[in-house]
Amino acid sequence: MDEETTVTVNDIPEGAAIIDVREDDEWEAGHIEGAYHVPLGELPTRLDDLPLDDDMYVICRTGGRSNRAVAWLNQNGFDAFDVQGGMGSWNLDNGKPIVSETGEEPWVK
Repeated sequence: MDEETTVTVNDIPEGAAIIDVREDDEWEAGHIEGAYHVPLGELPTRLDDLPLDDDMYVICRTGGRSNRAVAWLNQNGFDAFDVQGGMGSWNLDNGKPIVSETGEEPWVK
């Protein structure tokens, strides 16, 4: 991934569209409030669930899946950016908030 499509968690603009491409169990354990959840394997069939007119900031656990998602999105005419370090960087390294779908304390799975 080139530097032009990679951003840090602190580079994401306020109110930006964040796309979480992790699996359901990871999302349920802890995710960014307001993010869109589209697992990587479902991305090509769920484009209607995405804010296609906006820049998209794609995140996963550590960066591997988001890197692939961003490459695919950009090859297909969208404006997507890979969030470097993923949820580990978002929550564990930078202390940014996450929420849980389980009612339990959110955590990065």
